[in-house]
Amino acid sequence: QLHALALRFAEQKVTLHEVMDVLGARASALLIIILALPFCAPVSIPGLSVPFGIVILFIAARFALGLPPWLPRRLLATRLPPRFFHAVLEGASKFIGWIERRLKPRWPWWTATPARLRVHTAMVGFCGFLLLLPLVGMPFTNTLPALVIVIGMLGMMERDGIAIAGAYGLLVATMCYLGFFAGVMIELFKRGHHWLMG
Repeated sequence: QLHALALRFAEQKVTLHEVMDVLGARASALLIIILALPFCAPVSIPGLSVPFGIVILFIAARFALGLPPWLPRRLLATRLPPRFFHAVLEGASKFIGWIERRLKPRWPWWTATPARLRVHTAMVGFCGFLLLLPLVGMPFTNTLPALVIVIGMLGMMERDGIAIAGAYGLLVATMCYLGFFAGVMIELFKRGHHWLMG
């Protein structure tokens, strides 16, 4: 489906509304994955983490609340840059293939009910919130939440409970990393303030 999008929108800007029309029945889930993929690989598309994070958070929050898929007109009008899908394919195709070859239905009790899937989608929405935070200067602040989103969503789509559990584990590691980095920055700020005050 990514290859089809890359061919269809090779050289032109495209709105999220047009992408969802092409994706069809699984548009919301696939759109979340597509918007997270650029941050999983060294794809240079700056300035997109905030709008993409907002869209991921909005879609995931509605699903977690048991509401039907829907995006405000303003978000649907969000434009992706030319050759966006080509850049995503170049940067993330090996990563996607590696995950795809390992996904299969496992741990059915972990994905057996819509209520459990809504809980897992809340995790994805939280990572969308992390994406939109302006955490400037911290390495991997977009990569780690994006990996949780992609692995978690693919696990839900393929009903692979082990993949979903892996996404939760990666989320815990992400929060530990962010907490450690925040602690270091606070300590440096305190020392700098102490030095300035003599």
